[in-house]
Amino acid sequence: MKPITMERVENTRQEILDTIKSATLTHEQKVCTLAGKADSLLEVLDLPEGLSELLDQPIETQCICDLFEGHAPMRPRYIIPDYEKFMKEGSKFLQLDPPQDIYEAINSLLIFYKHVPSITNFPVYVGALDKLLDPYLKDVDDETAKKLLKLFLIHVDRTILDSFSHANLGPEPTRAGRLILEVERELEQAVPNITLKYDPEITDDDFAIEAVKTSLKSAKPSFANHKMFTSELGEDYVIASCYNGLKLGGGSYTLCRMILGNIAKRAKDLKDFKENQLPYVMDIMARYMDARIKFEVEESGFFENNFLAKEGFIHRDRFTAMFGMVGMAECVNILMEKEGKAGRYGHNKEADALGVEIMEQIKAFNDAHTNPYCEVTGGHFLLHAQVGIASDLKVSPGTRIPIGEEPEELLEHLRHCSLFHKYFPSGTGDIFPIDTTAHKNPEFILDIVKGAFKEDLRYLSFYASDSDVIRITGYLVKRSEIEKLRSGQAVLQDTTALGLGATDNGKVQQRRIR
Repeated sequence: MKPITMERVENTRQEILDTIKSATLTHEQKVCTLAGKADSLLEVLDLPEGLSELLDQPIETQCICDLFEGHAPMRPRYIIPDYEKFMKEGSKFLQLDPPQDIYEAINSLLIFYKHVPSITNFPVYVGALDKLLDPYLKDVDDETAKKLLKLFLIHVDRTILDSFSHANLGPEPTRAGRLILEVERELEQAVPNITLKYDPEITDDDFAIEAVKTSLKSAKPSFANHKMFTSELGEDYVIASCYNGLKLGGGSYTLCRMILGNIAKRAKDLKDFKENQLPYVMDIMARYMDARIKFEVEESGFFENNFLAKEGFIHRDRFTAMFGMVGMAECVNILMEKEGKAGRYGHNKEADALGVEIMEQIKAFNDAHTNPYCEVTGGHFLLHAQVGIASDLKVSPGTRIPIGEEPEELLEHLRHCSLFHKYFPSGTGDIFPIDTTAHKNPEFILDIVKGAFKEDLRYLSFYASDSDVIRITGYLVKRSEIEKLRSGQAVLQDTTALGLGATDNGKVQQRRIR
């Protein structure tokens, strides 16, 4: 274990005291924050030389971000339990038999959720709720079913205090799915996030229209290109956390991200960026991720001791890792300027072509790098367009066009998205606030989804411009809760603080309305 400097100890002690005294953090949020501070004081990993100059820097110059995982990971970042197995077999550890009716099914799931860890300390995946619950609804009428589902979803919203928690629906229409969409439309809650796996050959228009109506009201569900995900990850994929494609019964050991714009700042010119700076940062980040994974698998004891693994709800060999990036727009614009060219990302063919060229270089590196514990994805990490964090300044999520610079025409914007979505099996997406008149014509939104998915877009999200629930980047927050926090009041969900930061720093509430 590496020695910790006294300066770092003193800084952490002050942060701990600030956390304890905070007037806007709830007790649960304080406990989670304090646990993270303790983790930050441990350095048990064999870290690559040169990492600190890329990682331990202010946001203006930081090139690698570990997304708050710390240097002693005690569990994988994202865990995707097989809830269907749990419903069929129960759990010895939790002393639960398989549920026999809808009452027992809901109760069992709510208990199980309390025991699924993640980077947020809450489950980032709560299951394909329609498929899990539909068999248990056969003995109750719609009125009773809706009341039970409403109570279930209220419980989730009030106890899973983080909107990175994610449920899936579809692609097949089900009675449970329709009722969940109705209930979510009425509740307008931020948790759980929801994705509809959409395939026009499987998902009928009536069901999809119900999803659009709910999306406009509550910013969920988003639409995932089911054909695209299954072609890459197989039928047993899920969408978890923000919009992450991962394998059922597995998950992701870790997610680190490169801040491409800051890497471009280090470069003398485009040649230096491509030949020296980008390869250098990619190599260090990949080796840093390798060290994290090695510790989790070989030393943490998680896979040997946790009941999720011991009872077969997760399997170590179904985990992968996510090689993330942000700031493509800023990267391209900086490099174009250094080359003496005026074109800007999202508005110029040469600039966009440079973005694609950079993505091809990142993909080639990832395809060449191997990790022995990522068997489920052929020994490689999955590329991920990371959504950003609250402290990001002048850093656009993934490959998105910066807010305020979106093309005037939606079709032009979607064509730009199609250049990049194919690179990210573990997640990318774009967000479109929709004018309130769309409530009268949800078919218009569904036509956009159908056309976009034909052009290999992966993931689309919509919300009405006057909705209280809005999509920040990949997660949901209520505008009303952001304003409560801004006024100094404590709020229930910790993602509200992230939403406040993204509102102020990332201008997420200033997106172009379509």
